[in-house]
Amino acid sequence: MLNKKFMTLGFLSTATAIGLLLSPSLFAGTPTLKTVKKPATEASRLEALAKFTKVLDIVEQYNVDDVTLNELVDKSLQGLMTNLDAHSAFMNKKSFDSLKVQTDGEFGGLGITVGMKDGALTVIAPMEGTPADKVGIKAEDIILKINDKSTLNMTIDDAVSIMRGDVGTPIDITVVRKSETKPLHFHIIRGKIDIQSVYTKQIDDSILYIRVTSFDKKVVEGVKKAINQYKNKDKGIILDLRNNPGGLLDQAVGLVDLFVDKGVIVSQKGRSESENKTYNASSSSTITKMPMVVLINAGSASASEIVSGALQDHKRAVLVGTKSFGKGSVQVVLPISEEEAIKLTIARYYLPSGRTIQAVGVTPDIEVNEGEIKANDNNDFAIKEADLKQHLEKELQKDSGKAEETKEKQKDDTIITKEQMYKDIQLKEAFGILKALIITKG
Repeated sequence: MLNKKFMTLGFLSTATAIGLLLSPSLFAGTPTLKTVKKPATEASRLEALAKFTKVLDIVEQYNVDDVTLNELVDKSLQGLMTNLDAHSAFMNKKSFDSLKVQTDGEFGGLGITVGMKDGALTVIAPMEGTPADKVGIKAEDIILKINDKSTLNMTIDDAVSIMRGDVGTPIDITVVRKSETKPLHFHIIRGKIDIQSVYTKQIDDSILYIRVTSFDKKVVEGVKKAINQYKNKDKGIILDLRNNPGGLLDQAVGLVDLFVDKGVIVSQKGRSESENKTYNASSSSTITKMPMVVLINAGSASASEIVSGALQDHKRAVLVGTKSFGKGSVQVVLPISEEEAIKLTIARYYLPSGRTIQAVGVTPDIEVNEGEIKANDNNDFAIKEADLKQHLEKELQKDSGKAEETKEKQKDDTIITKEQMYKDIQLKEAFGILKALIITKG
């Protein structure tokens, strides 16, 4: 009997394995999927299965390469699942074993979370302090090549399998970045990822800055402790969810519950009624009503979008930054044998107002770009989504693989000072807005 923890719901795809921190929500409870009424009649089902069997027989008999029936079925299942949506997948023995390693073992990683966006393998966010973060990988980077292998038409699980490896082993990543005219090459040494999820700092002796890098099981506890420690001193809170790829659903709900005393936090709706759930706030869990500003960007996904979107809908916080990633679907891992499984999207999340996150994201109340804001940014990468694949194919042709490697950048892990804050335009704007909110509230 397979351990039930593999039959679970989650925000993120198994691509989180690259960072060695698997989204815990992927392993957070056993789904109770009930039989849904079949849309097709028994006759039409038999007709469809007969067509499938006939095609398998023809391919097995006449294909130029010798392919076994089992191989053909596996390929068919892979195509079936990946054509449903970007996050569904068929997992053969190798990929299913890989999924188990993510929760039960140790492996080397880069420290990035990836997803499919507009058909391209895209970095959702680099995890703070990891190898990918140190060399300069950024949210929204499109991964063009992995060790000189094109990612076009590559599944997320295949990409994860290639990028994962032993600690200390090297890997080369080529990315396309909107702000650069040429592909960037990164030589990264895989490392063991040990991430602190909650950082707290003081700004101007009156503002509590809380950065949440991922939603692991200690987030609510860490944020609650920080607020209680400084609530008699601070007058406002800046919650930084930038480049946070998500995590546990209960931690996202619990975090919102610290600031909202009533109403819906998030709801989940699927085809099966058993997957329809609503999570509500409780006044007993609310610990502060201090003014708040939340920072988000394109690297804020999943649980981060639930938190920021719920606080926005409840008018509990002002959101500052750029639009979030747009990952609001629920995946379940269902074994089909002891060695194989499928990962299927079974539901979507909805914010208190009823709006969806999936493929839409959360739009901040005040949009502020990172770094300097350019009045006219007409670079070569200002392309339409429809042209993305063609554009990437051109970049592959242009890329010789001999470009100079990007050198590792040094990260300053010390506490943010006021001078450092003013180098972060988004944080500076959030600070100013929060100050105004504090004054307004007297």
